[in-house]
Amino acid sequence: MAGTDTGTATGRQTGSQSDSQISSQTGPEASTASGATTGPQAGLDRPLRSRERREEILRLATESGLASVEQLAEWFGVTASTIRRDLARLSESGRLARTYGGAIAVPSWTELSLSQRDTEAHGAKRAIARWAAAQIEPGSSVLLDAGTTVALVARELPTAANLTVTTASIPVLGHVQGRDDITTHCLGGRLRAMSDAFVGPLTEAALDRMSFDAAFLGADGVTSDGGLCEAELEQTRLKELMARRANTVYVLVHAAKLNHRPFRSWARLDGPFTIVTDDEAPTDVVEEFRKAGRDLVVVPREPSR
Repeated sequence: MAGTDTGTATGRQTGSQSDSQISSQTGPEASTASGATTGPQAGLDRPLRSRERREEILRLATESGLASVEQLAEWFGVTASTIRRDLARLSESGRLARTYGGAIAVPSWTELSLSQRDTEAHGAKRAIARWAAAQIEPGSSVLLDAGTTVALVARELPTAANLTVTTASIPVLGHVQGRDDITTHCLGGRLRAMSDAFVGPLTEAALDRMSFDAAFLGADGVTSDGGLCEAELEQTRLKELMARRANTVYVLVHAAKLNHRPFRSWARLDGPFTIVTDDEAPTDVVEEFRKAGRDLVVVPREPSR
């Protein structure tokens, strides 16, 4: 679970970014005039856990901008390499955007394009996708939703399994086209550029005439009360219909999306479903979901490329 630093950085530092230029704005003062250390560690009898430190870094980026790596290291009482790993992890998860000479917090209401989301938490998404693909039985009819994680499921589909794949996602179509062992159906409609997938009444009408052994859904956020968050109502309506047409439903979300509420549009799934996430999910969040009766599978994330 989240909370420990590893020796391998999970993101990449670009050569044009120096450690002293993480932000052009002045961050927190690392010490008082008398030289005493201040900051989140002040008054604590233990170091901040990794997840707590990253949340504080994100708060600073949102409220006042970030200081240099060295200043943040002194502020938190850790090494500069630890801060670099924190920044890389926040950037990979999509919560912090790296800029030329700096980094900014990503506003919760900003929807990123599919290409922008493609590199977020890639090790987690790949692990989730491989677990999901392993659940598909030969001869099954499966429904693959839009989104980067679900697109990776399409890439991991077993060979010679005689599958029928239905999707509204252009990237999914790209992964399955040309495979003789897969029968492919495309749900047409209005092409939504941000998600590179079809939505709307035509999509829903086609879906209403089909049924599936399993559906694999993506989401911008999922809460312990069973809500799936998306940017637009057309997306949430489509997810509800997808879930109703499948015998088994999986919701594939990396850890940063648990209890994440970036938008105002929600899907409520009537039947049971399984949430599949990665082992960066905090223990208390996992427990919250399970206490709420949610079926939650946690898979080990793979090393980032």
